[in-house]
Amino acid sequence: MKPAPPVTNWSGRYANAMYLTDLALMDFRSHREAVLRLEPGVTTFTGDNGQGKTNLVEAVAYLATLSSHRTSTDQALVRQGADKAVVRARLRKGDRAAVVSVEVIPGKANQAFLGRTKVKPAALLGVTQAIAFVPEDLALVKDGPEVRRRYLDELTLLLRPSMAGVLADYDKVIRQRSALLKTLTGLSGPARRDGYAGLEVWDGPAAALGSAIIAQRIALTRKLNGRVARLYDGLAGGGSAELNYNSSVNIKVDDPAPKIEHELLKAMVEARDKEIDRGVSLYGPHREELALTLNGLPARGYASHGESWSLALALRLGSFEVIRAELEDDPVLILDDVFAELDESRRQALTGLVEGIEQVLVTAAVPADVPDGLTDRWYVIAQGQVEASDGPATG
Repeated sequence: MKPAPPVTNWSGRYANAMYLTDLALMDFRSHREAVLRLEPGVTTFTGDNGQGKTNLVEAVAYLATLSSHRTSTDQALVRQGADKAVVRARLRKGDRAAVVSVEVIPGKANQAFLGRTKVKPAALLGVTQAIAFVPEDLALVKDGPEVRRRYLDELTLLLRPSMAGVLADYDKVIRQRSALLKTLTGLSGPARRDGYAGLEVWDGPAAALGSAIIAQRIALTRKLNGRVARLYDGLAGGGSAELNYNSSVNIKVDDPAPKIEHELLKAMVEARDKEIDRGVSLYGPHREELALTLNGLPARGYASHGESWSLALALRLGSFEVIRAELEDDPVLILDDVFAELDESRRQALTGLVEGIEQVLVTAAVPADVPDGLTDRWYVIAQGQVEASDGPATG
């Protein structure tokens, strides 16, 4: 793999980079109705906490990922008392335009549209590209391995939308396999051996699907590692960051998917009784970890608050760089209330990186949190209304 270039900023936009020109919300979170125009460059949304700034940028991220970083259920996305929420955006890429929309309907399947054509929601993956850094991203450093697994899988979907089916199918298979293991726990002799045949039915699909996921994660880790290290060094003003993918089976970083599949199957067979005794599937992508290291120590548990912020931000900006390199396009970069947590040196470092990105959406409680000269356009959010502003002096 070629090393990441020593980029100090991302100046120079792609001629045909994607950006949003219009965003419309109906009954999404706190917004009964919001319609706004967007342009390339940096747009900042300011307003008191609780007024709906984050809700606006969350809607953009939702179009990209079909999930929210703030809730695990879509119910919370629908304004209280409403039957459904609607998020619609117009995208432009060169001389082409497209309209994408999602209707979030509690208790029912969500509806998705490309233009006026109804499509499966998964068809929207890859259409709107967005990377969001949010305060909750501290969990990437401080919380358990499931958060970092999700980080890799979300990036996988932005780059390879077809992997959505693989991830969904693996989740179903491993749930079925684990449920069978629980029914066999406590059995012995012929009854336990009879259960082996049932497990074999699920071993093959679990290994095949799992190996595809692991291969993608390892490839992404290799692409992210150098980038995140460089970005962290720039944001933190020094320090060594490293990413390593720790698999549940004995594989090398350059092993192809068939080799990974073989090792998964082998591990399942050899640990048959151990898995039955514990009632869980012990091998596969659901048991693996993206390990983060700072200055030779595990980031989780050792990183300070400032170091954790810098590393979490570097992970998201690393995702941006990977997408830019792989797709030769800029995703929309969302920075939700990030500058308030950064000291002046980190603010300036981040400002230098943001210059030249096709479209950046920033939220801030007060205009003073945003570095001078960073913003091209301002919106003020108050009492559920989104109004264009001439800048900090009038906001």
